[in-house]
Amino acid sequence: QVQLVESGGGLVQAGGSLRLSCSASRRYDMGWFRQAPGKEREFVAAINWSGGITRYADSVKGRFTISRDNAKNTVSLQMNSLKPEDTAVYYCAARVYGSNYNYWGQGTQVTVSS
Repeated sequence: QVQLVESGGGLVQAGGSLRLSCSASRRYDMGWFRQAPGKEREFVAAINWSGGITRYADSVKGRFTISRDNAKNTVSLQMNSLKPEDTAVYYCAARVYGSNYNYWGQGTQVTVSS
């Protein structure tokens, strides 16, 4: 079974940075999603199994970077220039190519103060 555990969340001031990490597997594409209070869960970033293809939501493009280390079975999300609107619970997720994201972590809270 795929088991995903996020880490690295916390409280940061606007303009600061955080780095989130998650377990991963070379069998799967990996993604990051977030959910703010009162809002639907939204896509943030994704990376394919080899790490050669990435994509980002427009709201985070240029500020966030997704990467993976298959030797360590980890996926990371480097978040720079954080804004208060980035405040949310962040989830890592995994999928087999062509499928939905079927595997989800428990989520980690990111809070950006103004």
